[in-house]
Amino acid sequence: MGASLSNLTEGSNGTAMGPGLGDIPESCVACVFTYLTPPEICNLARLNRAFRGAASSDSVWEMKLPSNYQDLLDLVPPERYQNLSKKDIFALLSRPVPFDDGNKEVWLDRVTGRVCMAISAKGMAITGIDDRRYWNWVSTEESRFHTVAYLQQIWWFEVDGVVKFPLPADIYTLSFRLHLGRFSKRLGRRVSSFEHTHGWDIKPVTFELSTSDGQLASCEHYLDDTEQDYDNGNHKRGCWIDYKVGEFIVNDSEPVTEVRFSVKQIDCTHSKGGLCVDSVFIIPTDLKEHKRKGMLK
Repeated sequence: MGASLSNLTEGSNGTAMGPGLGDIPESCVACVFTYLTPPEICNLARLNRAFRGAASSDSVWEMKLPSNYQDLLDLVPPERYQNLSKKDIFALLSRPVPFDDGNKEVWLDRVTGRVCMAISAKGMAITGIDDRRYWNWVSTEESRFHTVAYLQQIWWFEVDGVVKFPLPADIYTLSFRLHLGRFSKRLGRRVSSFEHTHGWDIKPVTFELSTSDGQLASCEHYLDDTEQDYDNGNHKRGCWIDYKVGEFIVNDSEPVTEVRFSVKQIDCTHSKGGLCVDSVFIIPTDLKEHKRKGMLK
């Protein structure tokens, strides 16, 4: 490939000959760029001036942004995006944009430009969260929100949440990110404590989601068992696990989609504890599968 490109610009003795990459009109390069991913465009921008110019074209980056990207920009102070090119707007929105007092974040996937979302534990309604006999907030670098809710012991376990946002048309997967045991660092090494972990192997917890247009999904999982968790390659204790609740379809960003979700185990015949609740993720379904399989970085 490298030799072929070189031959377009040099003869066998190194002298210039014939048309080369630099002679391709910028408009033609821009047309090709519309079929490439943002990382590919940025890499090719280093080739020459025409490629660099095409890689900064608003017409190219307009096609990489979701149709309702203005809804995301509305969450950002105007002074941060005024006079920005479409390329710079894409770069701005590919970083997490907080809203709802910083308890929720939305961003664009850097490869596909599709909308992703996360909701922190502080953005949900957790039964008993204000009673420190049951729950505590734990600061950690392992959460994108830097804080997780840790359950010591409770009989009625219930976490509910709702998000209302103009998601663009797509198929989305909603999942809870949970961790059995309390983790910390000791002498620079990550360690987990299961002092309070109990009750999750007696009965399953129920995960549910519903949307404002009537879509429903639910499933049950035992959070603690001795079987291998093949999706993650390890046992369920001591590691973060994304529990898929279900999928829902958005046909258009208008009307705005409202999604309600919950995880609960409200059988009061036994207590349960030793669980960290981090966040809920809403990710385009095939994008989530590609990331899980390592196809997207």
